[in-house]
Amino acid sequence: MTVNTLREFIARLEAEGEVTRVRRPVSVVKEITEVADRCMKSPGGGPGLVFEQATLASGRASPIPVGVNLFGSARRICLALGVERLDDIGARITELFTMKMPESWREKLALLPKLAEFTRYPPRTVSGRPPCQETVLRGNQVDLANLPICTCWPEDGGPYLTMPQVITRDPRSGVRNVGMYRVQVLGKDLMAMHWQRHKVGAAHWRDMAARGEKMPVAMALGGDPASIYAASAPLPPTIDEYLFAGFLRRAPVHLAQAATVDLLVPAEADIVIEGFIDPADPLVTEGPFGDHTGFYSLADEYPAVHVTAITMRRDPIYPHTIVGRPPMEDYYLGHATE
Repeated sequence: MTVNTLREFIARLEAEGEVTRVRRPVSVVKEITEVADRCMKSPGGGPGLVFEQATLASGRASPIPVGVNLFGSARRICLALGVERLDDIGARITELFTMKMPESWREKLALLPKLAEFTRYPPRTVSGRPPCQETVLRGNQVDLANLPICTCWPEDGGPYLTMPQVITRDPRSGVRNVGMYRVQVLGKDLMAMHWQRHKVGAAHWRDMAARGEKMPVAMALGGDPASIYAASAPLPPTIDEYLFAGFLRRAPVHLAQAATVDLLVPAEADIVIEGFIDPADPLVTEGPFGDHTGFYSLADEYPAVHVTAITMRRDPIYPHTIVGRPPMEDYYLGHATE
C-alpha cells in the first residue's frame, strides 16, 4: 500500500510498534534534542518519537506535533521505502541499468510491460487547492516563531530546519533540484540557506545571481516518506528527486503550484515555506551549528531567504532530525543510499 502522507507513515509505524508518543510538554529549545538523542543512541536506533505537546520558545504550546527519528532504524527505513529489505530496491535499480537490448520480436514484447512501468513514475501536477495549502499565511501573517522549529545544541546560532526538501530550479534548463540543506531561522520572515559550494542549489543561486534575478525557493516539510528520503539522496543533477521518489514508491508524487513563487511543491506536504533570495542582498551570518563530527561548524556567510508565505495542511506534523555525534538517524538514511 502506497503511503502518501507523513501522518499515514506514522500510523503505519505505530501499527508496527515503531513509534512512542510523548504526551508531556517538551520544549523545542534543546529539550526535544535531549530526549531524541538518547533514543537514537539506544540499541537498534530506539523508537520513533512524536512529541504531541511541543512547547515553543515563547512558552506557548504548539498545535503542531513534532516527529523525530522516524527513519532511525533498519525496520523504519524499509517501511518508509515500502520494502522488506533495502536490497530489493538495489535489485530493481540494477535491473534497470543492466537491461539487455531486445533482439527478437518476442524479447521486444516481453520488454513492453517493464517499459510501461517506468512511465507511471514521473511526478504529476494536480489542479485545485492541494492539501498543503489548506492554510495559507502571507505578508504580516508570516511568523516562523509559530512553527515548532527546534534549537538543538546549546551553542547553535538559532533554530534550524533540519529535514526540509529545498526546491530550486536551474534558470537555464528549467530542471528542478530537491536537496536537504539546513536552514537557520533569523527572524519572523528571514532565514539563512546553508548550501555548500558544490551543492546543486548553490549552483542555481550563482546562475541566478549572475543574471541579477531573484531566485524562488520553497522548503517542503513532511509529505510522503519516499520524497523526504529522496531529498537526502546524492543523485546526479539531471535526475529529478521526485521522479526517483516515484520509482521508489511505485506511484507518482503529486505536485502543485506554490502559492507565492513559481515552483511546484509536493501537494501532500505538511508545511511549505516559500520565499526568494535576492542577489542584491548582502550575505548573512549562519551558524554555529552542532554537526556530525560532534563539534560545532563555525559561523559563515550564506544567502538570506525572504519568506513570502507559509502554507500548511489542516493537521500538519513537523518533521525534525538531529545532527550530531553518531549514531544518529542519518545513519539509516545513509545506509539506504549505500
